[in-house]
Amino acid sequence: MMSGDLFPGDTDMPLADRLRTPLAERMRPLTLDEFVGQTGVLGPGTPLREAIARDALQSIILWGPPGTGKTTIARLVAATTNARFVAFSAVLSGIKEIKAVMAEAEDTRRQLGRRTIVFVDEIHRFNKAQQDAFLPRVEAGDIVLVGATTENPSFEVNAALLSRSRVFVLDPLDQRAILTILDHALRDHDRGLGSRNVEVTPEALDTIATHANGDARVALNLLELAAAVAGTGDAQTDRPATIDVPLLQKALQRRTLRYDKGGEEHFNIISALHKSMRNSDPDAAVYWLARMVEAGEDPLYVARRLVRFASEDIGNADPRALTLAIAAKEAVHFLGMPEGNTALAQAAIYLSIAPKSNAVYRAYGEAASDAQQRLAEPVPLHLRNAPTRLMKDVGYGRGYEYAHDFEEGTTSMQCLPDNLGDRRYYRPTERGLEKTIAERLSATRSVRSSRPPDPK
Repeated sequence: MMSGDLFPGDTDMPLADRLRTPLAERMRPLTLDEFVGQTGVLGPGTPLREAIARDALQSIILWGPPGTGKTTIARLVAATTNARFVAFSAVLSGIKEIKAVMAEAEDTRRQLGRRTIVFVDEIHRFNKAQQDAFLPRVEAGDIVLVGATTENPSFEVNAALLSRSRVFVLDPLDQRAILTILDHALRDHDRGLGSRNVEVTPEALDTIATHANGDARVALNLLELAAAVAGTGDAQTDRPATIDVPLLQKALQRRTLRYDKGGEEHFNIISALHKSMRNSDPDAAVYWLARMVEAGEDPLYVARRLVRFASEDIGNADPRALTLAIAAKEAVHFLGMPEGNTALAQAAIYLSIAPKSNAVYRAYGEAASDAQQRLAEPVPLHLRNAPTRLMKDVGYGRGYEYAHDFEEGTTSMQCLPDNLGDRRYYRPTERGLEKTIAERLSATRSVRSSRPPDPK
């Protein structure tokens, strides 16, 4: 697939045909100076900008959410480079097309001494074998790879390919950048809406920029839709059509939040929820919870994470936390959504303000480590049941001390194997109920250590 297929030449179209192209496509920057946002990546004097301007680009991976400029940067490379430029879409191309282009790149380099720049849109959709096909030509210098991805390259791009490329992270565009792009679209007479008799109130522009959520394409699509709803104004009085907030409500539907149930954003937000609750911040916790639920996350997945948190980060500091988390899970299952969202919020807020302890989590982790790595000694004979005569004869249950027969309710009997006799897995904190538990446990251990073992 050559670059012309992926990057249509809008400027070569007749004006009438060009204006039928979506506004977001028409307003793509044609030069580096027109590019808005990402100043840390493509601003004046940055390495990437200098490499593009000098036609000295090396293999790069552009990583960022939709509408942040990945494909636009590739188009600017195509417009400024003297190298042969080929573009793939990972959605449409297969290993056969990749190998054919790699062979052509090798021939072009050997016969003409000319590099080939290969742009791969959505490179994360290529499997390992497809990505491996680029590697020999990248190593040989026959191609310069420009990959674009919305997914974390650490997980989605082969390590060998990643080590030979520089990753540039593109952030969601800020409000100022989105407003600048909208202003350009409103003023541009050739590609934008400058020739239309339409004006936009500042409040409406702010609303569009907020709704876009850092995505320039969403902002321009909404502006174009609002302009269509507004019409052409009054030709007789030359009164422009006005896009205001009430009109936007007609064009706006529910905002699509940036979220991928199986991608990095899913893990980023659940991590933010977990760490906000751990930090006892209910406001942040309920916000991240809402971000997940409103984006369509499975509410039972969220409930399961709350249940896990109740044991991992609160434990016996407040045993009611686990009960409430289980109740929230049952409420979501019983009510469904959206009615179950308040049960999740109630649980998240309670877990946030509850006293914290990871003593249970640490106790299990240390015990599991010993179970896996240390000698698995048999269960001490005095702890074994003896339901048969033979088992009694060989010593099963001999020396067992019945705790209820002792005034303190505990005995000096060792319950761990000999090689672990001095281990202490559970170390309660001084927070919440665990403070009381720690005092009781200390007293119990003191009694057990001070009483001599039963001689029988």
